[in-house]
Amino acid sequence: MQWRSTLLLGVSISVLVAVLFVDAVPQDPNYFLFADDTPFAGIPNHQNVLSNLPFLIVGLLGLWLVLSNPTIITAGTKLAWLIFFFGIALTAFGSGYFHLQPNNDTLIWDRLPMTIGFMSLISIIIAEYFSPQLGKQLLLPLLAVGMGSVAYWAYTESIGAGDLRPYAVVQFLPMLLIPLIITLYRARSDLGRYIVWMIAFYLAAKVAEQLDEQLFTLGQVMSGHALKHLLASLAPASLLYGLMRRREHEQSDLAR
Repeated sequence: MQWRSTLLLGVSISVLVAVLFVDAVPQDPNYFLFADDTPFAGIPNHQNVLSNLPFLIVGLLGLWLVLSNPTIITAGTKLAWLIFFFGIALTAFGSGYFHLQPNNDTLIWDRLPMTIGFMSLISIIIAEYFSPQLGKQLLLPLLAVGMGSVAYWAYTESIGAGDLRPYAVVQFLPMLLIPLIITLYRARSDLGRYIVWMIAFYLAAKVAEQLDEQLFTLGQVMSGHALKHLLASLAPASLLYGLMRRREHEQSDLAR
């Protein structure tokens, strides 16, 4: 057991130390040059705006599920699940607002809901694989770190010294640690397989994001960034589906 915890701690510390040796990373102005700039029904950049609607649907369904079926979640994780799905729902508005007029000011509201989702998810993972009490205790500090990373980036951009490093850690370190955790530890339920789906959809979304122009040029049907939104919404949808089918493991299995 000890070596597993040491491995996770070592990976985390290595990433944090490595970031300290990297120069500050300002926001790339080219990031705002999305392939989709076509209006529809008075909505500019309509593909990138409207493709956020699935986040709202998944978020609202998740909130309803947790509130109406509290027995399907691990005891003590209700608040974390509610904040997670609330963050997903907010992403629809934050990202939609950003894509109406992409710039650094609107990007703040795109990133804040995502950090809420990432950090509450880490709290849930900790509760599922380590200790519900520990997950509960870390929820608010994790949220503060996540939102603080966005506030730090926004402040540094405002003084002409933009630095995305803390935000990058908040976004990508969880995606590095979560696969290790679900591989090395036994969960309290069968939610692990749906976490794998979540990771797969997230990675597919990041690939689509990089192919924004290429996919849009391919058939003039959907931009890569709009496809990214659709694929990314399937990540929390996987967890939502997993909650609906969730089965607890026997206590003896958890001790393995």
